Amino acid sequence: MIKKSTFFLLLMIVFTGQVLPQTAGGSIMLGFPQGDFKENVDRLGYGLQFHGTLWSPNKLKPITVGANIGYLIYGEERESRRFSLTIPDVTVDVSRTNSIFNFHLLVQISPFTGTWRPYLEALGGGAYISTSTSIESEWDIANDIATSTNFDDFTWSYGGGAGLLIKIGEGLGDITSLYLDLKGRYLFGTKAEYLAEGSITIDETNGNVYYDVLKSTTDLVTIHLGIVAYFN
Repeated sequence: MIKKSTFFLLLMIVFTGQVLPQTAGGSIMLGFPQGDFKENVDRLGYGLQFHGTLWSPNKLKPITVGANIGYLIYGEERESRRFSLTIPDVTVDVSRTNSIFNFHLLVQISPFTGTWRPYLEALGGGAYISTSTSIESEWDIANDIATSTNFDDFTWSYGGGAGLLIKIGEGLGDITSLYLDLKGRYLFGTKAEYLAEGSITIDETNGNVYYDVLKSTTDLVTIHLGIVAYFN
């Protein structure tokens, strides 16, 4: 049976792959856990997001639809450990990452034109929240020796946001207008089970691994700085 997260991701790929977007953009983002999520993850997250819409909004057609994907790291750990109980004299770097990959359908309202273009948006979709561990050589950090997903879950995600586009260029080939994009979003996440920094404990005497699984809603406030292009 296909997982809900896999089904939703396939739907997004089909949706975005059948059409050419008339606006496309990306941004770096900071994520601030909210509510019960903040009780378990009291730290700043960071990541990237990308989006596209089917047509450019304007005064005559101020509402457009599209898709959005984002990747946020909300926890990181790194340490040196012995390679195994039987090879204690070889050490490797162990990296653990807690992350959220979200995917949304997007509705954007932007009735304004010109240099300054405020807008509103609504989002609905899902998020894949996971913790993965990788080991790598102390002298070759570019190549992982092994990687494993320790724990993962899927949560529904929805919310809204507001932003401001500031024109920084126009008439750039197929790009009619290029904008600096400043925005904020509040994303509600339904309950999920997940791990955070310090949730994995290893008994070095016998190699057993213990998970302190957390459960809560997964609300986030995200702040974005990026670029948006309007095409012909």
